[in-house]
Amino acid sequence: MRAIFAIILALVFSGFYGEKSAAQPQEEGDGRMKLTSPSFTDGAHIPVKFTGEGTDINPALDIEDLPAGTKSLALIVDDPDAPMKTWVHWVVYDIPPASHIGENSVPGIQGMNDSGGKNYHGPYPPSGTHRYYFKVYALDKVLKLREGISKEDLLGAMKGNILSSAELMGLYERGRKK
Repeated sequence: MRAIFAIILALVFSGFYGEKSAAQPQEEGDGRMKLTSPSFTDGAHIPVKFTGEGTDINPALDIEDLPAGTKSLALIVDDPDAPMKTWVHWVVYDIPPASHIGENSVPGIQGMNDSGGKNYHGPYPPSGTHRYYFKVYALDKVLKLREGISKEDLLGAMKGNILSSAELMGLYERGRKK
């Protein structure tokens, strides 16, 4: 009985059993970049304006400490708290290196989101509070991929070309009007 209890504890503390994580296995990049938004702070609630209950436009993003040699940026927005899988809200790549991505903008070539569109699709969780990860990647090349690729295809194309990455996490709960 003790052995079974010890195995269960080991699984819980190893992360095998428990909360889903939005983090992707990161074998590359130095992690020195910083991603922020003038609209919400890391770990705070995303304003309604940027959700499916509002005007459903992307928030402005600020990128600090872009590494030397950056040729393009990529951006992925996803929700690991979706019921069946991590839900992809936005995929953008071949973004020219810049320290700012404007609100309600299309900064590069758009991939496919899980709602079937090639656009930003803001938070609109079915229930409860969900986490939304805005992840930016500085790349050492322009990817030159076709429009409409998946998040998985983008991650594969970026492998070996990531100079740095950063993320910003916002929360959203439907019906919250703040």
